[in-house]
Amino acid sequence: MAQVLEFKLPDLGEGLTEAEIVRWLVEVGDVVAIDQPVVEVETAKAMVEVPCPYGGVVTARFGEEGTELPVGAPLLTVAVGAPEGASGPAASPASSSSPSSSGSPSSSGKGSGSGAESSGGSGNVLVGYGTGAPAARRRRIRPDRLDRAVAEAPVSGGPVVEAQVVEAPVAEVLVAEAPVSDGPVPVVSPLVRRLARQHDIDLRRLAGSGPDGLILRADVDRAIRTAEETAAATARAAQAPAGAQAKPSTPSAPVAAAPNGVAAADAERIPLRGVRGAVADKLSRSRTEIPDATCWVDADATELMAVRATMNAATGPSAGPKVSVLALLARICTAALARFPELNATVDTEAREIVRLPGVHLGFAAQTERGLVVPVVRDAHTRNAESIGAEIARLTELARTGKLSPAQLTGGTFTLNNYGVFGVDGSTPIINHPEAAMLGVGRIMPKPWVHQGELAVRQVVQLSLTFDHRVCDGGTAGGFLRYVADCVEQPAVLLRTL
Repeated sequence: MAQVLEFKLPDLGEGLTEAEIVRWLVEVGDVVAIDQPVVEVETAKAMVEVPCPYGGVVTARFGEEGTELPVGAPLLTVAVGAPEGASGPAASPASSSSPSSSGSPSSSGKGSGSGAESSGGSGNVLVGYGTGAPAARRRRIRPDRLDRAVAEAPVSGGPVVEAQVVEAPVAEVLVAEAPVSDGPVPVVSPLVRRLARQHDIDLRRLAGSGPDGLILRADVDRAIRTAEETAAATARAAQAPAGAQAKPSTPSAPVAAAPNGVAAADAERIPLRGVRGAVADKLSRSRTEIPDATCWVDADATELMAVRATMNAATGPSAGPKVSVLALLARICTAALARFPELNATVDTEAREIVRLPGVHLGFAAQTERGLVVPVVRDAHTRNAESIGAEIARLTELARTGKLSPAQLTGGTFTLNNYGVFGVDGSTPIINHPEAAMLGVGRIMPKPWVHQGELAVRQVVQLSLTFDHRVCDGGTAGGFLRYVADCVEQPAVLLRTL
């Protein structure tokens, strides 16, 4: 006897509470193996393929592509195991509808146990899904009652066509109970569940009109109409005092207008979710909690660009991978943080302590089709420019393809933001909470510059540092920024730390 198991969206880690369905990898009716990816979801930090810990036949999917689901919401159901007597022909209609086959307490217990044994355990342990976790409690619905609930024509008046029943993967339909103390929610159709979610209908409060209390679509439609009528009556009651004082010919109040004068009904509303929502939350928290300040300086990057050209033109034993400007700037940042460790820190607000961090995990801002992400180069203080450049290239490619894991997007201690790629000179970066500082780099472009007492055209860049004023004063921040500018103007300064 097969068993229908419900697979819920697991906890993907890093404190994520929801995910958006990007692409289904299986269809209803497909056979899936244990740990086979079944859906691709996008969290606030990465795009992830979710494996199913059960093997069997997919019987239902919950949510269309683009739907956002909370952790713990049903993703799909899988029929695991095989019908009793699977080696021989299927049971006849009479035997399948008999009381003995519909499951006495003892037989149902055995069937559940065999199904669990045949399903085995997942080797890919998800948060909330152990390899040997017991199956959820199930409520059995006799097939003959289910047929009467969904079929419009009677089926007892004539012979049943064998093709309609012999290939059925289960002898009994099992519906997972909702994890509430009030008992199971008697709903079979995923369409009914989705319709209820779309209209905020609590299925636990509905009395089903179907057999054995089964909740049908008509029950949900009736609840939706009742809710709409109640809301309309409440609105009329709230407007009654004002309406009694007005003249009968007075028109009703116009639709509330947006600040720009356009009717609110015509305005486009874009949900803040996924990457955009995560960015909004983090930046808002940064502005709320961190008393930040910004200082900036122009620097002559002509020598730095010349050094990079020499590195990349080297041949023979000294040749190596191409080094990017961002990699050189990242190496300069790690050298500056070694001199000014106050900026490689965070603030523990509850303990009212500044926490100086021993290692530099350097984040860099990367703009992708999914939005702004900040991959992290681990242990950047132990790497040279070539190693940092290779890691930046690897993480950037993962960011473009949406393959970054949550672990690769968290744990940074300092961020480098190269907004010069957008063709702008300066900015006042917002600190990447809970870090204490961020260095912004504008575009490098030819500008008139006084060099060795004469006016010349040089490659000039603007550097800006935004820092948390709780961790240091302006003198420390200015010293850090001046050291970075000196290394940009005279790369030989870095030789002291190599």
